[in-house]
Amino acid sequence: MKRYYHNSIMVKLIFLLIFILPHYAFAQLKLHKISNEVYAIVGPLDQRSAKNLGNNATFGFVVTKKGVVLMDSGGSYKGAKAIHDLIKTITKLPIKYVINLGGQDHRWFGNDYFKKQGATIVASKAAVEDQKSRKVSQFNMMSRLIGDKTMKGTRPLYADKVFDKKMDLEFGGISFKIQNSAHAHTPGDSYVWLPKQRTVFAGDIIYLDRMLSIGPTSNAKNWLVAYEAIAALKPETIVPGHGNVASLEKANKDTYEYLKFLRQGMKKLHDTGKTEEAVSSLDQSKYKYLKNYELLKGRNALKVFIQLEFE
Repeated sequence: MKRYYHNSIMVKLIFLLIFILPHYAFAQLKLHKISNEVYAIVGPLDQRSAKNLGNNATFGFVVTKKGVVLMDSGGSYKGAKAIHDLIKTITKLPIKYVINLGGQDHRWFGNDYFKKQGATIVASKAAVEDQKSRKVSQFNMMSRLIGDKTMKGTRPLYADKVFDKKMDLEFGGISFKIQNSAHAHTPGDSYVWLPKQRTVFAGDIIYLDRMLSIGPTSNAKNWLVAYEAIAALKPETIVPGHGNVASLEKANKDTYEYLKFLRQGMKKLHDTGKTEEAVSSLDQSKYKYLKNYELLKGRNALKVFIQLEFE
């Protein structure tokens, strides 16, 4: 009876290791199929945490005849592995290219993992400069949020191929148009346009379902320019930097109109001689449907007001 009991325990442990733990690794990530070639990986809208391995963003990948092109590498080494594990449920083809769509931590902290798998890392010059300037502060912040244990193995690694403003990548029969149009959420924010598929991977230029964040490295005025470059393409499908896959109409509402609303509201206060203390008077309640509204509305307004003083 004792031997049977021990064998039963072993069977359960083996089941756990084989079937449950691999899925737990990417439990916070949701796969969204756009076509047989194009996929989005949607992370949670909440803050970075040990549970999500720093992957609180939306990523994406394209399966070509020669291998996979991945948009963004995740927030940690373990986060990168979770992304890779999810991709493996779709294809066993190798990751050949990783395109960093910006300088934010979850866009590039997984680079080292994918480099070890043989991938070539691509990023804009502005993104790499931003990554270098904020490497220490971003690494320390990510360690605080997800914990040193979860962060273990993560090594910041910069791109192999760096472009200035745009880069055309033809790979596996698919055309990738990579563009850094303007300084948006971060200086190096880029998007990837798939002309044939009418799909754009927008990175942090577009936030959906959650309120965008105007941080110390953001430029609200130029963010509108970056957005307009994407809108001019008239994409049928948008894979945002945060949130679920959606249409241009949804992106206009959650990102573009909100940015314009903030700029117009703060400019009115600024031009009538109001001080920073008055920014809270702007009624942003029509955007309260967005996740993190209470957390970010005041900070966003203040950042825009301060930026207006230097224009």
